[in-house]
Amino acid sequence: MFAIVVLCGVLRPPIFSVLSNFVFDSWQRIKPRTFERDGPVRIIAIDETSLAEIGQWPWPRSRLAEATRRLGELGAAGIAFDVIFNEPDRTSAESIVASLSGELRERLSAQLVGAETNDEAFAKAVADLPVVLGASLLPATAIRDLAPKVSFAYAGDDPEPFIIEFGGIAGPLPVLAAAAKGIGAVNWLPDRDQVVRRVPLLVRLKSAIFPSLALEALRVAQGATTIIVRSSNASGQTAFGEQSGVNALKVGDLEIQTGPSADIRPYYTTTQPERFISFGRLLRNEVKKDEVEGRIILIGTTAAGLSDMRATPLEASVPGAEIHAQMIEAFMTGAILARPDWAPAAETAVGLIACAMIALFLPILPPVVSLAVVSAAVLLCGVASFVSFERAQILVDATFPSLALVSVYFAGTVAMWRADHIARQQIGFAFGKFLAPAVVNRLASDPRGLVLGGETRELTIMFSDLRNFTGLSEGLDAQELTQFMNAYLTPLTDAILDHEGTIDKYIGDAIVAFWNAPLDVPDHVSKAVRAALKMRSELVGFNAAREQAASDRGATHIPAMFGVGLNVGPCSVGNMGSLRRFDYSVLGDTVNLASRLEGVSKNYHVDVVAGESVVRCVPQFAWIELDRVRVKGRSEVTTIFGLAGDEAYAHSPQFSDWRRAHLEMLDAYRSGDGARARAQAQALCGIVPANWCAFYQSASDRFAEVTPAQDQPGTDTVRILASL
Repeated sequence: MFAIVVLCGVLRPPIFSVLSNFVFDSWQRIKPRTFERDGPVRIIAIDETSLAEIGQWPWPRSRLAEATRRLGELGAAGIAFDVIFNEPDRTSAESIVASLSGELRERLSAQLVGAETNDEAFAKAVADLPVVLGASLLPATAIRDLAPKVSFAYAGDDPEPFIIEFGGIAGPLPVLAAAAKGIGAVNWLPDRDQVVRRVPLLVRLKSAIFPSLALEALRVAQGATTIIVRSSNASGQTAFGEQSGVNALKVGDLEIQTGPSADIRPYYTTTQPERFISFGRLLRNEVKKDEVEGRIILIGTTAAGLSDMRATPLEASVPGAEIHAQMIEAFMTGAILARPDWAPAAETAVGLIACAMIALFLPILPPVVSLAVVSAAVLLCGVASFVSFERAQILVDATFPSLALVSVYFAGTVAMWRADHIARQQIGFAFGKFLAPAVVNRLASDPRGLVLGGETRELTIMFSDLRNFTGLSEGLDAQELTQFMNAYLTPLTDAILDHEGTIDKYIGDAIVAFWNAPLDVPDHVSKAVRAALKMRSELVGFNAAREQAASDRGATHIPAMFGVGLNVGPCSVGNMGSLRRFDYSVLGDTVNLASRLEGVSKNYHVDVVAGESVVRCVPQFAWIELDRVRVKGRSEVTTIFGLAGDEAYAHSPQFSDWRRAHLEMLDAYRSGDGARARAQAQALCGIVPANWCAFYQSASDRFAEVTPAQDQPGTDTVRILASL
């Protein structure tokens, strides 16, 4: 992305010029140049009112001569015609006679011999005053030879290669050109949208260089004969040996900073009526001397039907003469917009720095904050651009760094979204089979909660194993056995996942699961116990369905039973295995004890057995103390409990009676009164749930072996009941 930004900064595709022009035009519309009512320029307008008074354009040049002399009398410092007099006056008497035929033409022609023509009369008026006539350079072959009226002095490199060249010219008649003090080009440099933003001050016809009409009027008004052109590598100009074009023009006492092609960007005002004087008023002697004296006067067409209308950044249609007038005002007041040669490089540098900052902070900032930062940066670029325009009249483009910022932001956002999406998919693939969907979604939304390298956490561990697998699978072929196992494991797995458990692994018909990893699971011990209760109820439904299917086939139904061991404590959890294959799993003494508890559940004829650490965490469930045992591989005595029911059952009168009688039985047993303990066990067998009868029957048989001589709490009891 940075390479694209650099490439665009160097090449600057046309779209950037369009956007830049829009921004620069907007600044001028927001803050146009203030019109000075006592400014140095006035326009004698050939407007609709004048056309109505005098008649259709073009007018007799004798009228123009009269107007020129009148301006001279009023003290005009310079007079410039934004009109090209490249054809003889068709209203002149000789032109009218030439259109006749026969004897009348000959007789009238003889009378006109020696008479002054309108063009000659106009030339006399022009010759007596500081008048500049307009010429238009054309891409076609030259129409006539026409030499500029000004001489040039050059400082620095040769400017000729940088000045815009034309192939032809449409200029004033020789008689008028000879009389004029100056000849100025009326050419523009309109952009693609035909808006006049840049105006050349010098244009070239082969080796002849012509000043613009405004520049020539300024020269003539000052009485200067030479225009000094300062280019790159002139004294005081640093170009490091490279030819970079024209830097400035000096006309009389004024120095004008220009672009490389000797062009300027005028700082426009809106159209002001005070700038215009109707041509009719001038002929009627209604123009006061203070309106003209000491000013440069432009004469041009402003009537819409005369096709000399142009577009500026401020207005869609203004007379061409007004643009020339605003240029002269710009020369004399310094109201010229500068687009320095360092600006594109600075804009590219700012864009790259801003992009680097965004790329650096985007991954660590929240989306809302990063969007706010980018918006503020774009706003800052716009403010900086406007301030440089307002304070220094320097045009610095805000669009390039702003677009670079937005592009990098959106590219980075999309890349981060894609990476996040891929990470979520990978997490889903890795944990979707072992975690509940809600846990997977939490883990995907915040992968920082996942520690893959291994960590020690407090976990609740569950081991579940199917009992009498051999008897259940007897007579089943491979396909039937697979269907049986899938039907058995699916509801049990769902019960674990629905309670936010993580499936560690399947070992044949056994399930190993844990809670509180890879993400924190609040109240994870309680959720593990609820999962065990749900598994118990699912097994009831599973057996009911199998019994119905066996009855339909006329087969014998063997109910499925399982044993579940629950324990809680610190475990090591993470990716474990070899370099070629590993799984997310758990290890530790807590895990081993959970496995042993599942194993002893068979001996005690109870489906769910938990360690005392589980009961301490969630005492609200219906727990029945089974024994104090020393399991294989552990030297410490462990108190084990059977799960009788949920919280509601734990608060029921039936369970309260059961638990009280059960504790009395254990007290009798541990005091060495085997006969009383046996009697109480037999009595309990008649009031407890059916699935607990096997436990009390087995205990009753063992209690018969207890004698008073074995009344040694903690040792003999462990020795005796650990063998159950």
